[in-house]
Amino acid sequence: MREIKCEDIIETVKKLCIEAACNLPSDVFKALNDKKNEETYPLAKKTIDVLIDNANLAHDKMMPICQDTGMVFVYVTLGQEVHIDGDLKAAINEGVRQGYQEGYLRKSIVQDPLFDRINTKDNTPAIIYFDVVTGDEFKIVVAPKGFGSENMSQIKMLKPSDGVQGVKDFVLKVVNDAGPNACPPMVIGVGIGGSFDKVTQLSKKAMMREIGSHHQDERYANLEKELLTMINNISDEITTTRMELERLFLKTVNGSCHIPVGGYAKIIGDQVHFYGLLGNEDGTVLKNIDKKFSLKDASEEVTALAEMLMREVYER
Repeated sequence: MREIKCEDIIETVKKLCIEAACNLPSDVFKALNDKKNEETYPLAKKTIDVLIDNANLAHDKMMPICQDTGMVFVYVTLGQEVHIDGDLKAAINEGVRQGYQEGYLRKSIVQDPLFDRINTKDNTPAIIYFDVVTGDEFKIVVAPKGFGSENMSQIKMLKPSDGVQGVKDFVLKVVNDAGPNACPPMVIGVGIGGSFDKVTQLSKKAMMREIGSHHQDERYANLEKELLTMINNISDEITTTRMELERLFLKTVNGSCHIPVGGYAKIIGDQVHFYGLLGNEDGTVLKNIDKKFSLKDASEEVTALAEMLMREVYER
């Protein structure tokens, strides 16, 4: 029987939380450098350069890569011949608490998701998954997930008759809906099969594979390659227009990290559905806007919405 102390688990989880927030995985860093050399679009190339510089600074100064240090997902592989000398869940959450405090990482978790929304002030509780195996293996994977990308996730219960084409159509729809809001370049995890809850776990585990690796089943490997080609061929025009409208809104409102502000444009045909928000420093919402208008008048409409929002807030 292998004996593992809770104090060692706490220390390990603490270090992993800080490491995950400050150091980009080597395969992701390599992919950014590789794609920078392949990229032909000037703005995209410049963006990748900024991401690489940011990753280097975060590594050198041990500061978070992104201000959104996420909700912590912990994947535990627990052998049947392993004995923990205390409460494993409590030890993991204590490691998260210490990691986010000592690493000066942003605490984003609230006690209640809908009504009180009071911050727990230590980024706990973590979401913990256990995989019980034979032997004395004990492994912990810490994977913080920011909600810029998490909020772009979708699930769909397909019928068997939808087949491979149904999977392709849905994946493309999700990526297209997300547009620039999931902080591209994106790693896309696709889970297929199982129940409603199981498939979401599969999609997250898919994102943990090394970039450039493929499914061991050749059929799924070919589907991955086909999906990647299709995703990279999605029309840039719509995404560019959405980004321009969102940036115009943010520029007009003149928000910052201290004054929460957000804009989201969705384009369907020749219509724009625009959502805007301005908040207080404590995270409470001052004003929401939700309006539809013609694509040809989009720039004028977005500017007018932002100006109206600012007037209403400052007149209070």
